Amino acid sequence: MVDILLQERTEEGILILTLNRPEAMNCFNFDLLAELSDTIREANFDIGLRCIIITGAGGEDAKKASFSTGADLKERRTMSPDQVRRFIFTIRNTFTAVEQVRVPVIAAINGFAFGGGMELALACDLRIASSSAIMGLTETSLAIIPGAGGTQRLPRIVGIARAKELIFTARRIDAKTALEIGLVNHVMEPLELMPAVLGLAREIAKNGPIGVAQAKFAINCGMEASLGVALPLESKAYEATIPTKDRLEALAAFAEKRKPVFKGE
Repeated sequence: MVDILLQERTEEGILILTLNRPEAMNCFNFDLLAELSDTIREANFDIGLRCIIITGAGGEDAKKASFSTGADLKERRTMSPDQVRRFIFTIRNTFTAVEQVRVPVIAAINGFAFGGGMELALACDLRIASSSAIMGLTETSLAIIPGAGGTQRLPRIVGIARAKELIFTARRIDAKTALEIGLVNHVMEPLELMPAVLGLAREIAKNGPIGVAQAKFAINCGMEASLGVALPLESKAYEATIPTKDRLEALAAFAEKRKPVFKGE
């Protein structure tokens, strides 16, 4: 049986997750969502994990590559209204788990990213796209709306007016446009995408994992609060780093003019 979610772990503690349904353009069915959800849940308890990369299988041909084209519409056609509600509940909660997982998550958008595929990328902390990637929240063309966080995350990333235009029109945009509006952090040529993403992940992985985790928590939660609430929240997140062995290791390494060895403790 073919694994629908491939997992590869590097020695630096970087977990590469590959959505592996290339015959279906890596679209999401219940089984793939369950695999992703279970993996992300366990990542919260893996103290050796430093960063997660999510990408799509079948990227050899840049013109046909897919990150994910969203929900599996063939499966959707067989669903009752109640099953559709359950699917939306599942995909929304899974992507929220990706957003909230302890370590940074990078989306390596290697091709088409439509609907739920785009919403998964929005739930990631950082997005790097192949120059051949095409993206869009296309749900209104199917007489529905984004249901896995797209109507909420896209405006927070690109602004309300741009998000409304993209969602109302179901427009598909290329990587250059995505970069111009701040939807992605970087655009790379197809063959350079994964090396660039791994390079960024290694930059993150070399830093104190507790500090990185607390920074992610402070940013994510602080963005939803007033400054008067967010600043004390930042202070609390900072306090969590003070008693750690990693902080003392960083000070010792600085004094000894060597690279620190962080253990996430």
